[in-house]
This record gives sequence, structure tokens and C-alpha cells, in this order.
Amino acid sequence: MVAYDFGIKYNILRCLVDAGCDVTVVPATFPAEEALAMNPDGIFLSNGPGDPEPLVKVQEEIRKFIGKKPIFGICLGHQLLGLALGGKTIKLKFGNHGSNLPVMDMETRKVEITAQNHGFAVDLESLGDVACLGHENLNDQTVEGIRHCTLPIYSVQHHPEASPGPHDSHYLFARFVELMEKNR
Repeated sequence: MVAYDFGIKYNILRCLVDAGCDVTVVPATFPAEEALAMNPDGIFLSNGPGDPEPLVKVQEEIRKFIGKKPIFGICLGHQLLGLALGGKTIKLKFGNHGSNLPVMDMETRKVEITAQNHGFAVDLESLGDVACLGHENLNDQTVEGIRHCTLPIYSVQHHPEASPGPHDSHYLFARFVELMEKNR
């Protein structure tokens, strides 16, 4: 798989490898065409700092993967994916920061304790019928994850790789491996 580095944490790479991935890390500005030429099983969009909206060229590159490869995004990668799918982001008044924030996986209805450090959130309504709510922050009801309605694409706002921190969300890496295997 190809992992885009927007400020990736080493433990994310460790979690992907532990889930069975052979990971090639590329810089944030790496052309989508070159990544697709590697014929990866999937595309990973990493965490990173800052406001996602000014990263227009990155969003354009992400759009080139949609419908071609499974995609999994975390944090900034989640926000960039939401924008690439045609959505918008909103600046949160205070943001969500800490290592004990409850999030519900809307597919399983399981509540996870998560680590978060972000000041922006994806506006689900702006995505229309392209994506649905994948995870919800139970403290402020902000979007913690999205799932594309028909394609093997999903992302989460929180940090499933948290180290040190809760490990409730580690299953997300195995879920991505399953998506890639199904879509080979």
C-alpha cells in the first residue's frame, strides 16, 4: 500500500505493518499517477497538522484515487478525504484534544475511547449522499469518521494508533486490510 505522509506518526506505520501491510511512504506532494503506477492495493492518508482547506493540490491528487483504490484516512487525511469527496470542513470553537474521548462506530454501535488532537471537523451534510457517518463523537456529536456510500473508502478523525493511549480503535487497520483484499 502507499501511505501519504502529511505528518505521519511512526506508530501508524507500525500498526499498518502489524496488520499485514507492506507500506511505501510517499511525501504529501507525491503525484497520484506515480502512486497508481506502483499498483498498490490501497492508499492511506496520514494525520498531520493544520487547516486542510488550503491544501487544494493535495485534494486534487486524492480525487484521482477515488473509484480506483481503497482509501483509509486518519485525522488530517480524514479531513482531506472529506474535501476531496466534495464536502467542507468546519473550524471547531475549541477543538477536541485528549486521550479519553468517546466515539461510536455507527456500523457496530460499539463505543470506543479515543485519542484526539484536532481543531477541524468534516461537515457531513456538505457530502450529501456521497458519504455517511462512520463514527460520531459522543461528547459534541461532531463527525469522527465517514464511509463512502458505494466505494471502499473510509476515514476517522481520531487517532486509532494512539501511543500511549487507548487501543479500542486498532481494528480499523484490520478493516482496511480486509477492504484491500476484497478489492484486489
